[in-house]
Order: sequence, then C-alpha cells, then structure tokens
Amino acid sequence: MSIKLVLGIDIGGTNTVFGLIDQEGNEYLMSSIPTNSNQPPEDLFNRLFLKFDELTKKINIDFHLVGIGIGAPNANYYKKTIEYPPNLRWGYVEVENIIKKFYTQPIALTNDANAAALGEMYYGAAKGMKNFIVITLGTGLGSGIVVDGNLVYGNDGFAGEIGHTVVFPDGRQCGCGKKGCLETYASAPGIKRTVLELLSKYNYESKFRKLSFDDFDAKMITDAALEGDEIALKAFDFTAKILGMKLADAVAHTSPEAIILFGGLANAGDLLLIPTKRYMEEYLFHVFKNKVKIIKSELNEGKSAVLGAAALIWHDILKK
Repeated sequence: MSIKLVLGIDIGGTNTVFGLIDQEGNEYLMSSIPTNSNQPPEDLFNRLFLKFDELTKKINIDFHLVGIGIGAPNANYYKKTIEYPPNLRWGYVEVENIIKKFYTQPIALTNDANAAALGEMYYGAAKGMKNFIVITLGTGLGSGIVVDGNLVYGNDGFAGEIGHTVVFPDGRQCGCGKKGCLETYASAPGIKRTVLELLSKYNYESKFRKLSFDDFDAKMITDAALEGDEIALKAFDFTAKILGMKLADAVAHTSPEAIILFGGLANAGDLLLIPTKRYMEEYLFHVFKNKVKIIKSELNEGKSAVLGAAALIWHDILKK
C-alpha cells in the first residue's frame, strides 16, 4: 500500500529547500538547491523537479503524491502567484501554470510566515489551538494569523503583515519604502540598528564599540546580553517594548490564545520573551490582560518552512 505524501517547498532568496512529508509531519526526503533568483523562476522549478525525481528513485518508497505546498515571499494563496518578492528578481510569477507543466496534483502556496503558522498548528507549539499568531523574527518580521482554525488571508491574499505596521511615522527607513515599520526595530537587522543608536546615546563599555555594523549579528548581541553587556541588554529591552506594544494591538484584532515567536531573534529565549510579555501586558486593553501566552516555536528551524509548506496541502485536504 502506497504512502500518501506531500512535497513541501520553501523558496528562499539563496536556497530552496524541499521535502516529502506525511500527514503526521514525518519526513521521507529532504534536500535543497540554490534558488539562483537571477534566473527565471521556470529554471528553479525545472532544476527542483529534476532533482526531486532523481532522489525519489533512490529512496525506493511506494508513495502517492497528493499535492505540492509552497512557502515563498509575497506568495498569494488565492491566485497561486508570487508577486514582486523583495529578495528575488522575479516580478509577477504565475506559479501554478509553471508547475502544471510537471505535475497535475493540486498546489497551494502562501508566504513563509503563513506556512510557519500552519506548521505550528499541525506539528508544533500551536497543536490543539484554533486562534493564535506566529511571528517570525529573522532578516524581517513576518506574521501568520490563525482565526477559528484558518489562516487569515483577507480580501486579496496578503492579510497579516504585522511587520509593516508603523511604530514611528518618521522612524527608520524600511525596505518596503515606508518609514518606522515594526520590522525595522524587531528583527535581526533591527536590533543591530538599535545597538548602534544606543552606543551613541550612552557611554557604557561595550564590545560593540570596536565593531562596525557588518562585524556583528543578532546572536552576538544575545551572547553579549547573557554576559551582562549593558548596551546589549538595553537593546533587548527596547526591542521587547516595541514588539510588545504592537503585539498588544494585534491581540485587540483577533484575541488569540497564544503568540508564537520563531526565527533567529527568538532564539534569545527569555531575554526577549519575558520583557515582551511584560510590555504587551502593559499595553493590552484590559479585557485581554493575562489571557494571551507568548511562547517559543517548537519546530526545528531548519525544517519548519518545509513542514509548513506541506501543511498547506494537508490543511486544504482536511477542510474538504
């Protein structure tokens, strides 16, 4: 009897990871190829499916491919398109039309944060939850919002961009073209920018005084904070305050059971989670106080995007 599996694909700016996943989240194959975003998207899918066919012949599993799920920047669930992704040189891509040249199985795609939210619901920290928000804290700030067990896509398929809500109208320049977006403060590059601002504001001794912007990363800030570096500690407090404030706003919109933090900056653990929870409670409308948990993702960071992409298909199948 053949096993029912989904091909999950995570398209990143540098690499594209893919895997065969069953309904319980078990992986039967996991691999990656360079995205080569300077080439047309057809090139990526051609290379990906060639490698996929090659690998499935080697693993010798009798399986039935029930669908293909894709997580990608600026992916539209409704139209099955990728639209002018910021870290890929593609423009407007009709993904479904490209994949139909290779496979007839159903496809589903959404942005990486939405995929992460479904991954958490099926395989991670949100198991058993129907109302929650996932915040991905990496090079940007992504968000996936689940209400009554379903992802919120909105009217046009792009709902849930918490990272591009404004903290300070005349604040930091964002890659999206706006100023003061949450992403410019609560992200790996955002906390680095905060460190530089704090160095100019305070006279505290700090290891970062001898480093330029490109010489350190968010993990180094975490390590320095754990060692008691005052600048690093203040950077986390400032980041937590802004993140907590905006999460309080998000709670007012959807009243989630939990907010799940995922990604590089979330790996700071209690350095970020405890003050973010404290500030969120401070800014919450009173009817929501002490009701919303802030917890860390339970997904393996290296595989989470593929699991989430696969969960897109399983979710669609179970809804029918």
